[in-house]
Amino acid sequence: MSMRRLSILVPVLLLAVATVVLLPTGARSQGAQAAAKETPHVIVSLYRVAPGKHLDFIKWMAANEAIDKEAGVPSPQIYVHTNGDAWDYMVIAPELSDAQQAKQDAAAKAHGRKIGFGASLEFRTYMAWHTDTFANGPTSATELVAQANE
Repeated sequence: MSMRRLSILVPVLLLAVATVVLLPTGARSQGAQAAAKETPHVIVSLYRVAPGKHLDFIKWMAANEAIDKEAGVPSPQIYVHTNGDAWDYMVIAPELSDAQQAKQDAAAKAHGRKIGFGASLEFRTYMAWHTDTFANGPTSATELVAQANE
């Protein structure tokens, strides 16, 4: 191979190698950016309301929404069961920071509502059963793949 041909081929090969080596790094940096945008933490709850307590429960939840709005914190999303399993409502609530919880508690107290364990006992007067689980979301499959490839 001539020296002239080699002087042209070496930069082309170096460029090809650099492209192959740096491409995955770029893809990883996109994954890191997706992961840096942390997925919100939520509490997903399923409620089966005690017989005869549905309207009372919905009114209680509506009062809580008004308190959330006043406190400037996000309210839960409520889904109503229409067919299938035994639950009545699915509620997806943001996991509040300590500061947000303090604002919500202050607004609740200002309206004469119970907080803490007292509120938990009041809530249970409406329930036949409930379950809560912590989750991350909403997210997308693309974001999860990016996180998995970090």
